[in-house]
Amino acid sequence: MTDPRIKKLAEILVDYSTGVKKGENVYLLTNSFEGWPLVKEVYKLIILRGAYPYPHIGLAPHDPFGKDYIFMKYASEEQLKHLSRITLEEAKKMDVYIRIGADTNTKELSNIDPNRIALRDVTTKLILDERIEHTRWVTTRYPTNAFAGDAEMFQEEFEDFVFGACLVDWQAESKKQDRIKKIFDQGSIVRIVGKDTDLSFSILGRLGIKCDGHHNMPDGEVYYAPIENSAEGKISYTYPAIEEGREVSEITLVFKEGEVVEARALKNEKFLKAMLDTDEGAKRIGEFGIGTNRKIDRFIKNILFDEKIGGSIHLALGRAYKESGGKNDSAIHWDMIKDLRPQAGGGEIWLDGELVQKDGKWLF
Repeated sequence: MTDPRIKKLAEILVDYSTGVKKGENVYLLTNSFEGWPLVKEVYKLIILRGAYPYPHIGLAPHDPFGKDYIFMKYASEEQLKHLSRITLEEAKKMDVYIRIGADTNTKELSNIDPNRIALRDVTTKLILDERIEHTRWVTTRYPTNAFAGDAEMFQEEFEDFVFGACLVDWQAESKKQDRIKKIFDQGSIVRIVGKDTDLSFSILGRLGIKCDGHHNMPDGEVYYAPIENSAEGKISYTYPAIEEGREVSEITLVFKEGEVVEARALKNEKFLKAMLDTDEGAKRIGEFGIGTNRKIDRFIKNILFDEKIGGSIHLALGRAYKESGGKNDSAIHWDMIKDLRPQAGGGEIWLDGELVQKDGKWLF
């Protein structure tokens, strides 16, 4: 018998997050059969809504999120630079894009040369841009054993955590985010202060975007695109930044005129610097996000969840989302988290010289 929580999550993805309608083309992607219980329910609902499903299950090397070990290890440089016009044209025909991550090994690409990964990201960027800009899209994770292991949880405990973070009243959450957005939309200079951190940047004229379940599931953040040349100061991140299976820990970045001028990490510093060299935009901040999901109360080494931790902020290096007014462009979008709660050392958010959040709690 299918877990009723899986059916409920499928309904949220199809009816709330993307609003699938009759006659639409829906691209459904998952990277393993471990996610089949959720894929099956989503697939069925797409059909029941009168839409046309285009499922892709397993290896999908031409997809921006389809980098697998075999392709990334053995592909020639020519193959890494090959953009599939077939996949691009298919993306252009889609109305909706739903991705269900179901990793069986989250460290699969740990030993792949980061320059190969960066090259592949640059190559497939056109496909990613097409989806972000021209489809209604949502991405989620199915609670696999690999994800549970990373989270250091028993499988059933992890399932409870995942569904608890996803199956919330997203309309009520949206109203809560309205309050945060209203305050920050009227502001200019944001300052983040904490352990080994004092970083300022401008969001003047940039409007916040509420993340209330329409693109990520789970969701729970309000984000802005900082003015591209405004970041000044230093930030040390609380948790490892994980990209393509690599954990880059104890990251410290120094910004001057909006650009990273110094980057340090205790582990995988070489990978960090390789990602910063991906392209011109990789050294600038594309996103400032404020975590609002109080159901996500711990770091589990999965950025879809971790960046939503209530009482945290995150900054993404690279691509800015155009709907936020950001102009920074890059093949990467790499979120890094600063936890401002007391258990992580505490911290503050200042807006135009006024303290608005202390130790993860709002003061307004």
